[in-house]
Amino acid sequence: MMVQALYNVVDSIFVARLSEEALTAVTLVFPMQNFIIALATGTGVGFNVLLSQGLGEKNYEKSDSAANAGVFLVLINTIIFVLIGLFGAVPFITSQTNDAAIQADAIIYLQIISFLSTGSFLQITGERLLQATGRTMLSMISQIVGAVANIILDPIMIFGLLGFPKMGVAGAAYATVIGQFIASAVGLFLNVKYNKEIHLSIKQILHPRMRIIKPIYFIAIPSILMVSIGSVMTYAMNIILIAFSTTATAVFGVYFKLQSFFFLPVFGLNNGLIPVLSYNYGAMNKKRIDEALRFSLALAFGIMLAGTLLLEAVPGVLLDMFNAADDMKSMGIIALRTIAIHFPLAAIGIVLSSVFQAFAQSIYSLIISVMRQLVVLIPAAWLLAQTGNVNNVWWSFFIAEIISFITSIYFFKKVYNSTIRPIESMQGE
Repeated sequence: MMVQALYNVVDSIFVARLSEEALTAVTLVFPMQNFIIALATGTGVGFNVLLSQGLGEKNYEKSDSAANAGVFLVLINTIIFVLIGLFGAVPFITSQTNDAAIQADAIIYLQIISFLSTGSFLQITGERLLQATGRTMLSMISQIVGAVANIILDPIMIFGLLGFPKMGVAGAAYATVIGQFIASAVGLFLNVKYNKEIHLSIKQILHPRMRIIKPIYFIAIPSILMVSIGSVMTYAMNIILIAFSTTATAVFGVYFKLQSFFFLPVFGLNNGLIPVLSYNYGAMNKKRIDEALRFSLALAFGIMLAGTLLLEAVPGVLLDMFNAADDMKSMGIIALRTIAIHFPLAAIGIVLSSVFQAFAQSIYSLIISVMRQLVVLIPAAWLLAQTGNVNNVWWSFFIAEIISFITSIYFFKKVYNSTIRPIESMQGE
């Protein structure tokens, strides 16, 4: 996930070399790009939980059905995004800005990643299948290959090197999707060769057992909505910030790229934690559940604390990587230092959300995400924007995190007492 974060940052660094407007265009596309990730990862959580439970119960029919249904759902998700690219790209971008140059770059970027979203869906699905059986090293190989391919292709396709035409922002989009297709091909190979617990079948993929689709989405829909809320949040924040200037929106985009260095590893930790919790719940092993939770909370908190310290110490150096002009740099330094305060609290909330997902209580994760990113964050950002000072808007992140942290602790105690603690008495029987 650190490599994944690296190529997200490198992508924007190269785009920023074109212009601040190009960086803003990519930022405006991010909400829809995040929606692709929401569908892919949310569906992955759904079939991963059922798959892991099946393996823990030694019910291999259940685990195979979940795996094949997951690949089938990739095809459905791809069709959805082809339609979004055809009919939704223009109204989505024009609703955020009236700048013709930014609109043109953003629309072409969005259409490319939508039409070719199959690579993203297949990549994430392949990685989830490997994670479900504990082969996270192989999953990492798939991600690294795709990320490295993207990093290599970015300057070549953006600036027209090695005989390629100069494609600008479109080149960044093509580099991204090509990297995703390469990663998905590697993931497929690794699953077929090494993932012997799972049996993929073309027949079952094209004709899935529909009875498995419902429980997948019972778990997945809250997860999909939870990540999709991030799309709504960034869309609303783009509109709030662009009312100040395109520079404010570009700063927001840079923040999102930089925070991925710390948030993505914690989400990667979550991806590993969910099947561990599900497996040990199926095996009625409370000790391993508790051990996994303690380890994950400590590691996530450490990662996010490191992020806070880095953004507080050298925000100017980080902004220089994005070719920030003086006004963007002065605004960005204040933004990064203000927003980074909430990182350690966010770490705890993210790990606790894995508990809700692993034990089919994803609705709690959904409630917390809605509260953090919509019910609290956006109104707070809008109210702070009314002061006329964009620097006040950044405090909305800390306000939202405090409230969601308190709610996460409450829900965790409820789930732990009702689902995990009773395992001890069951073992005694």
